[in-house]
Amino acid sequence: MVCDSQCLITNIDAKWPGSVNDFHILRESPLYRQFQQGRFNGCLVADNEYPCLPFMMTPYLNPKPGAESCFNEALYETRACIKTTFTMLRARFGCLKGLRVSPDRACDIIVACAVLHNIAMIRKEAPPCINWMPSNKPEPLHCDHQKGTALRDVIAAQLFASSMSCSQVL
Repeated sequence: MVCDSQCLITNIDAKWPGSVNDFHILRESPLYRQFQQGRFNGCLVADNEYPCLPFMMTPYLNPKPGAESCFNEALYETRACIKTTFTMLRARFGCLKGLRVSPDRACDIIVACAVLHNIAMIRKEAPPCINWMPSNKPEPLHCDHQKGTALRDVIAAQLFASSMSCSQVL
């Protein structure tokens, strides 16, 4: 699932069992191919369960003080949107906490909940009360791509290399 900064779901691929690795799902998706073909101006923001690619920024594993640490802080804050979106979905639709239906039916229910979530967000309906804080450091599962890490270095240097603190940029 992909969302924007307003927690609107912009892409969902609900056909895979929960045990399938997230990057495998993305790699098999039309969205991945579209990013590879350069159809989007921008990039995805991901955690270390994904590789750093030219169109997908991930945090530095062992950030140096300064630009790299600030980059990671900004990335974690940005990634909080998808974590919040998942949490709101589960809070709005209790059935998602333990679907006991066939896999095909479960996919339909998940997509329907995503559509209803977007409608609620567009209508500015108050989200359910959420008591949750995102965890900032998932374990890395993939090797980064050289072009992705080079782009991440450029972004970090351009945004955070000056003497200002991270919070001044954020």
